[in-house]
Amino acid sequence: MTPLLAIPDIHGYKNELDRVLRLADAECGPEARIVFLGDLVDRGPDSRGVIQTLIDGIAAGRDWIVLRGNHDQIFLDFLRKARQGGAGLRLGSGWFGGNMGGEETLRSYGVDLRAGEVDWADVAAAVPAEHQRFLEGLPVCHETPELFFAHAGIRPGVPLSRQDPDDLIWIRHEFHSDPRDHGKLIVHGHTPVETPTHYGNRVNLDAGTGWGRPLNVALFEGRDAWRLTEAGPEPLQKVSA
Repeated sequence: MTPLLAIPDIHGYKNELDRVLRLADAECGPEARIVFLGDLVDRGPDSRGVIQTLIDGIAAGRDWIVLRGNHDQIFLDFLRKARQGGAGLRLGSGWFGGNMGGEETLRSYGVDLRAGEVDWADVAAAVPAEHQRFLEGLPVCHETPELFFAHAGIRPGVPLSRQDPDDLIWIRHEFHSDPRDHGKLIVHGHTPVETPTHYGNRVNLDAGTGWGRPLNVALFEGRDAWRLTEAGPEPLQKVSA
């Protein structure tokens, strides 16, 4: 059986992506299927490098499935506006405000932000069309007979086949607080926890790489999961849903 792994929110940390890909190859070989749970961009220094790494791996024949996260959607929406043109956009709010990480993403593409304003034309010219097409083609979920992968989670009580794409990339509390079995084990990221955790009905793999913590890669066999480490696979911490 082909090994199945998952990598959560990368957030522009290409060095961490490279590290966990080496772990995955060492443990499971390059033929393993890897599901990337989205939030490829923002906060870290090399969102461009993360996207290029994924594009190159898929082009080389790697069995990689890359899902869309809410930060990827925000970036994609911004790129669509950039292609339409318009007046400059001041920094310090929206995607560029707080801890969203938009400035870091644009810097990775060489966009000059020193003037404190973003020029739409500069953005449209800086981000390769290949990267825009890649983002536009990202699905919001992937499933196997036992597992359902989505960036943020699902809307409890709604059949998996009828989930709203916005819920799959944005939902938090309604999903986290629901102890019911969802028919399949839900594998997600989006909301950082101290360590990748198995809650019985869901697995949260996001341990805060967007805040500078190490990225993780997990191996799945049915509903059981292990975190890959330099010392070998470790069973995920299990708590009650």
